[in-house]
Amino acid sequence: MATTVTELKCAVRETLETRGVLGQLKARIRAEVFKALEEDKQPPRPPQLSHENLLINELIREYLEFNQYKSSVSVFTAESGQPEVPLGRHFVANELNVAEDVSSKSVPLLYGLVSHFANSVDGGRKVFLRGSSTAPTDT
Repeated sequence: MATTVTELKCAVRETLETRGVLGQLKARIRAEVFKALEEDKQPPRPPQLSHENLLINELIREYLEFNQYKSSVSVFTAESGQPEVPLGRHFVANELNVAEDVSSKSVPLLYGLVSHFANSVDGGRKVFLRGSSTAPTDT
């Protein structure tokens, strides 16, 4: 029995969906289209990111990579102006004064930070946050 082109397309689509490849391909295509459309429109990035932005962006990049959001990482790195080469987990942990144990090293630093604050037993007190050096000032 001859297989029609339509049946072949359906079989290929089902196989790609089952393997999880179709979603990845769609995400990659969206990322590439976004980059192509935004390439000419993007305002120039600041020449240097603030220290806080570098650290925050690195936490986000590590989270995205851990969750295998490859297209998101690509777009995020391009848009944010984050260096292509990661700063490194050890460097970021040192900058944030984070001490890690063996189990915490298996997940992104962001998970540990959120877990720390969400499970903090400080008598129900709120954490006082200071403004960043990148926050706009009222003049």
